[in-house]
Amino acid sequence: MTSVFEAVGGKAIGYVSGGAVTQATNKGTGVTLNTTSGQVTLNNAALADGAEATFTVTNDKVAATDTVIVNHANTGTAGAYVVQASAIAAGSFKVTVGNVSGGALSEAIVLNYNVVKGAAS
Repeated sequence: MTSVFEAVGGKAIGYVSGGAVTQATNKGTGVTLNTTSGQVTLNNAALADGAEATFTVTNDKVAATDTVIVNHANTGTAGAYVVQASAIAAGSFKVTVGNVSGGALSEAIVLNYNVVKGAAS
């Protein structure tokens, strides 16, 4: 894992390399991005109010003992989505996006994720 951690005034702490991928077809379509930090642009398929869509991120940098942090970065209606990572396994994790806006949305939102390396012992 290539990373540089800096604690210098005005500079962020964390990964300095990552990647980006755009989801095809619909919000349930899986993506592949083999980086410890990245952005996923979701397909702009409609998501009804109260509905959820789950997709798999295939990523060879992920171990079953890691923690994945994911959030709604930009594009789309702020506060309209709940985003969560789950089912973290060797080589993949799932992301669930829920629409809590009060109406149907058809937005190609962008998600940021970071993999925090962990260990069981």
